[in-house]
Amino acid sequence: MPNLPDVVLWSIPAFVLLAVVEMVSYRLRPAEDAQGYEAKDAATSVGMGLGSLFFDFLWKIPILAVYTALYELTPLRVPVLWWTVPLMLLAQDFFYYWSHRGHHVVRILWASHVVHHSSRRFNLTTALRQPWTSLTVWPFYVPLVVAGVHPAALAFCSSASLVYQFWIHTERIDRMPRWFEFVFNTPSHHRVHHASQGGYLDRNFGGILIVWDRLFGSFVAETERPRYGLTKNIDTYNLLKVATHEYVSIAKDLRAARGWGERAGRVFRGPGWGPGTAAVAASPPAAVPAPSPAGAPGPGAETAPAAKSASA
Repeated sequence: MPNLPDVVLWSIPAFVLLAVVEMVSYRLRPAEDAQGYEAKDAATSVGMGLGSLFFDFLWKIPILAVYTALYELTPLRVPVLWWTVPLMLLAQDFFYYWSHRGHHVVRILWASHVVHHSSRRFNLTTALRQPWTSLTVWPFYVPLVVAGVHPAALAFCSSASLVYQFWIHTERIDRMPRWFEFVFNTPSHHRVHHASQGGYLDRNFGGILIVWDRLFGSFVAETERPRYGLTKNIDTYNLLKVATHEYVSIAKDLRAARGWGERAGRVFRGPGWGPGTAAVAASPPAAVPAPSPAGAPGPGAETAPAAKSASA
């Protein structure tokens, strides 16, 4: 078994320190064009993060059993060497893109991922707002295990991706250098991903790299100020409700459905789907204002928000 560090565990002190620094920065230098912090919201995000550690440990038992069985069955082996680890990180990031995209366009998967989007704030504690039902993620990485990537190496790559994505949950950083913005996921790109405007919905799914979005047509640059949260917000700080509210909505829709076709659609089509309607992700995005000749405005630009087209 590869001897790889638990990068998430080692990063926890940095997570706490950076979140405290960001909180203090808002106290010392408030920003009118940023949401900042709200005590109950931040506490909910931290609580969801702590809960996810417990539930992820439970889910890892069956997932590891499946991965181990597949790894033993495949004749392929990818050694853990200095030059193979970057390649495995690249491959994991590619499959993360499709996992993330799938969790936005298939409602039963969205029911898990919606937790991460349920805050109307965007700060470093938002990164900690993780689902308790992450059992939906593992099938997307089966090709890597079948290709000979050791489950422990896959876990390391996934953890490294999670650690990278912590710092991009902030409004305190406007833009990175242009070359960096072109290749990597950044706070600007991820603000778009967390926005609820129609033109921003279901965009910028990348983990570490944003090039996948550019390649597969899901990239949108930040032009107007994002409005965070869901198109239909849940207005609760109850951890159990935050973790399960979309599953409850699915159950209600299934009870009210008028046939098996509608029941299947309520589970496997997009979050906004209903009889006679199109899924949110399938509908063409509303136009997002193009940047001015002098360059795109930052997140505090004074522009009118785009209209919402459906609830998620």
